[in-house]
Amino acid sequence: MIPLMLDLTGRRVLIFGGGDVGARKAAYFEHETEVTVISRSFSPDLEGLAVQRQEADLSSLTDEALRGILQGAFLAVAATQDPVINNRIGKLCAEMGVLFNNAAGEPGDVIIPSIVRGSNYLVAISTRGKSPAVSRYLREKLEAEYADLDRMIDLQEEVRSMLKKTEPVQEERSRILWKILSDDEIWEALASDYSRARGLAIKRYLHA
Repeated sequence: MIPLMLDLTGRRVLIFGGGDVGARKAAYFEHETEVTVISRSFSPDLEGLAVQRQEADLSSLTDEALRGILQGAFLAVAATQDPVINNRIGKLCAEMGVLFNNAAGEPGDVIIPSIVRGSNYLVAISTRGKSPAVSRYLREKLEAEYADLDRMIDLQEEVRSMLKKTEPVQEERSRILWKILSDDEIWEALASDYSRARGLAIKRYLHA
């Protein structure tokens, strides 16, 4: 497997199973695309999510009925507690060319990672299902240790624009930007005062 960032605008994502796991998967996708949760019952955690619900007893549906539900889907997530049902959905997805993630059962062709997200960045973490705890640990460490990463990215963008006007050599521009990124005092300033961090960067590395 290789990591990819996908634009799901205009795509359909189906979540089979409306329990706690299904609700977490729905919350993961709800801001990115159209999500439908198919289940006999629905967790209270789905309340307030921008998702559609489709009531169905998955254990009683025929393959033909499931194919009808899957028609036109880009990605399906099997999040029921029954691996037999999940695997059955996965087999149909493979036949129909629908990407598939399995919460319990035989692995599908998609892994849903743990996410660290800012305004300017997105980091995906996965242990390929071997240790969700490690994925969570890494996510929480990154969130704590790089709480000001968005501001650093803004600063890098601003300084990079300045350098393009004053420094013709690409290697030198890259060296200066890396120096700023490695400057602990600039990181400390970013936590409370962007203008001060900006001033330090310009004084130390653009006017040196």
